[in-house]
Amino acid sequence: MQKKKQTGPAAWTDPDGAPLITKEMLDEAEVFDGNTFVRRGRGRPRSENAKEQISVRIDRAVLAKLRKAGPGWQSQINEILKRALADDDERKRTTPAPDKPLVTAPVRSV
Repeated sequence: MQKKKQTGPAAWTDPDGAPLITKEMLDEAEVFDGNTFVRRGRGRPRSENAKEQISVRIDRAVLAKLRKAGPGWQSQINEILKRALADDDERKRTTPAPDKPLVTAPVRSV
């Protein structure tokens, strides 16, 4: 006679034997409301200067040069832009306003 195969675990585990939930366990837990994710446990603290994700088109040559910098090249874009804007602000403060516009339309002779 053939022996019946076991379909479940050999040893029975009592569900009442689960450990008690502590405050520390709840602080680190991922919380769901049904299938909706509500909160992740402890992790990186929120930044005071939160960044916004955007999409930007950049020339291939510029992108290649940025990527040559190695890991962290995306973060370096932010630093480069900050410095450029600070330099521009400084230039505006120290450069006197011109008497006439810098760009003029070409004059046609009749």
